[in-house]
Amino acid sequence: MIRSSTSTLEPAARESRSAASRPTAVGGPVPTGTVGVDAHDVNVAFPTKGDHDLRVLADVSVTIEPGQFVSLLGPSGCGKSTFLNAVAGLVSIDSGSIRIGGQELTSINGRAGYMFQEDTLLPWATAMNNVSLPMQVRRKVDKSEARRLLELVGLKGFEDRRPSELSGGMRKRVQFARLLAQTPEIILMDEPFGALDALTKIVMQQELMRVWEMDPKTVLFVTHDPGEAVLLSDRILMFSARPGRIVEDYKVDIERPRGDLAQVMKRREYRELYDEILHKLMAGEDAHA
Repeated sequence: MIRSSTSTLEPAARESRSAASRPTAVGGPVPTGTVGVDAHDVNVAFPTKGDHDLRVLADVSVTIEPGQFVSLLGPSGCGKSTFLNAVAGLVSIDSGSIRIGGQELTSINGRAGYMFQEDTLLPWATAMNNVSLPMQVRRKVDKSEARRLLELVGLKGFEDRRPSELSGGMRKRVQFARLLAQTPEIILMDEPFGALDALTKIVMQQELMRVWEMDPKTVLFVTHDPGEAVLLSDRILMFSARPGRIVEDYKVDIERPRGDLAQVMKRREYRELYDEILHKLMAGEDAHA
């Protein structure tokens, strides 16, 4: 396990760290059909009713290589989701820059697909029609492709069911299939499994890994769960309390494919990294209690 504090890294050290973190664990070259993210000195503040703005992100700099699965971890209110929204182009940054595949982001990030914690399915539409929605926006509906995506996420035979007829985990699978229907080069996920019960959550984590390892895309994954971060990620970026800064950059030294995640949780590498991250998180919470 490699750990480095990004707050004091010189440019040469950052370059070395980035190269060491390339997604070689999937067993091959950097995958195609996806792009990296390069954030440099990103600052975000929100206006308040008082005299001073609320500073949410402070000088956030990070390079994420194409095809890496990167989790964003930190205390509540530290700016994880704000950074995700900035990469999506949904939040304007006050200074700094974000580059997607080498191109500076100046508006909505059309190369990214976003999966929220909230259930965003159309309640009146079938699973098939929900997955087809991005295709309808592009005016290129491909029912066979929508059917293939539903089968990919384990929902063959449920194409004509509405959200009210599906379990919580099945609705998440439809959301994920709809995200894939966008053919995104970057996948943004904001606590997508946070509302699920423990068993359904591990099932969805397993499904996510199965699908992602077949076609690795760059993933930014917001979570409050250090165990989830270690199970899924190539790297884990830990944010400080507000204003959020990246204070730790952990490399997850667990080979891919990860296989049975329940077995991964028994491994020494998992336990050691989980314990270290949990200790760091709790120390930060105590400091701000």
